[in-house]
Amino acid sequence: MTSFPGSPRTLRGAIVLIDPGTGILPNPKVIALQYNPDSISRTFQIKSTATEGGDHSEALRLKGPPVESIKLEAEIDATDQLEFPDKNPTTTQFGIFPYLSALETLVYPTSRQLSLNNSLMDQGILEIVPMETPLALFVWSKSRVVPVRITDLSITEEAFDVALNPIRAKISLGMRVLSVDDLGFTHKGGNIFMSYLQRKEQLANSFTYGSAASIGLGVIP
Repeated sequence: MTSFPGSPRTLRGAIVLIDPGTGILPNPKVIALQYNPDSISRTFQIKSTATEGGDHSEALRLKGPPVESIKLEAEIDATDQLEFPDKNPTTTQFGIFPYLSALETLVYPTSRQLSLNNSLMDQGILEIVPMETPLALFVWSKSRVVPVRITDLSITEEAFDVALNPIRAKISLGMRVLSVDDLGFTHKGGNIFMSYLQRKEQLANSFTYGSAASIGLGVIP
């Protein structure tokens, strides 16, 4: 799976975890995709005020940013690392378990949070604050850095070593982009979303729009 030595270096997609309050971590946690998927799919659920047979003045109005969902499938393979066991002792011992565990813990509260909430319940405290996770950013080029919530994660382990450690797997990852409607304008994630939207607007402005004549219309009816 080694790339051709003369090929250009391709940026890798990644999930980056940051502190939801300060927006930083002392040691940034980056989960880079080992191999970029050939495709990603994105869907947009439009937030419109229009209703069938409703007020005509609402037909073109939007209530806020659409709900954007991202879906991708990626492959993880330890073959290259296992060729050099002395340089990759962790992979030799555990296969891709550490990588899969890093992904899986994105959708778990920490054991410390669970233990703390259990202690509070034992003390008779009825109102337990839901457990907050780090803010996840999906990075797909410099132009696409968005705050996301992991909505679904599916892992298919396809090969194992003699100790039954997984050494090859396929991952299906679903994400929901978090906008200012979700986080607010003062939240670090809200700021990142606004930068994402502004970059999208800049790219749209650089697009060369066609003329009415180019599609066979002299004038718009």
